[in-house]
Amino acid sequence: MARTDLLVRADHLRSGRMPFVLATVVRAERPTSAKAGDCALVLPDGTIEGFVGGSCAESTVRLQGLRLLETGESTLLRITPVPGEAEPDAEGLVTVGNPCLSGGTLEIFLEAMLPPTLVHVFGDAPVARALVSVGEALGYAISATSDPDERIVTDARAVVVASHGRAEERVLTAALHADVPYVALVASRRRGRAVVAGLDVPDEQKARVHTPAGLDIGARTAPEIALSILAEVIADRPRVATRPTTEPSPPVRAATEAVDPVCGMAVAVAESSLQLEHAGQTWYFCGTGCQRAFADDPERYT
Repeated sequence: MARTDLLVRADHLRSGRMPFVLATVVRAERPTSAKAGDCALVLPDGTIEGFVGGSCAESTVRLQGLRLLETGESTLLRITPVPGEAEPDAEGLVTVGNPCLSGGTLEIFLEAMLPPTLVHVFGDAPVARALVSVGEALGYAISATSDPDERIVTDARAVVVASHGRAEERVLTAALHADVPYVALVASRRRGRAVVAGLDVPDEQKARVHTPAGLDIGARTAPEIALSILAEVIADRPRVATRPTTEPSPPVRAATEAVDPVCGMAVAVAESSLQLEHAGQTWYFCGTGCQRAFADDPERYT
């Protein structure tokens, strides 16, 4: 896939709120097959589109890319063919010794591209309008509506109900059923408790509703209340993020690892990884060389 086509593909993924990692070769020592400027995309299921080197380098990029999709971070990946050269990592650098490389060292910048935080706002009150402006200033994707039947997108990070009594129960219930991480109701403490108590959901679900919405920072104006709510959204998110399910995109799962039985490299457990079935077990490999060696004499490595 040409670089221009790959970047078009990346734009398409962004528009569909699909998380991915953009991997770009920034330095390549001969005799590596990759060269500076080569790039690829690592998708949530471990699929790699593009080219950043042979199967061994690709295996390392897949595993590191899936790890970054969990955290949302970016890093410089150095892949060296000599395991002993893997020194303690400096900040922003991960060094992996891969003895299966044909030779040469690769340095690849891995940039996690995660969709912006999606906040669903229901209502047309001043606080609802302020949530739109403040949220957009934070770079969030804000879905604002006055239609209580509008579908809540499944990867919404937060649902805030600011309709002052209109269809509150319906939207709160839908948000809880959708398992949205942060659900809040803009209301006084007394009224908010009454609304939540009347929801037709289990008590543990009712306990998830934040009301009054927002952190207690002494907010008075609509923009200040909006700021306090979005601050609570930030405070409520996991410190190490696991990406929510998107539609129609697959979920980002934790990077499950296996050990290549031939060379001992860590390999991502993914459909796109090289693998073989033997003795009722699935074995994963960093490259075709290790896969062939195992297939020729599996008893040697089990």
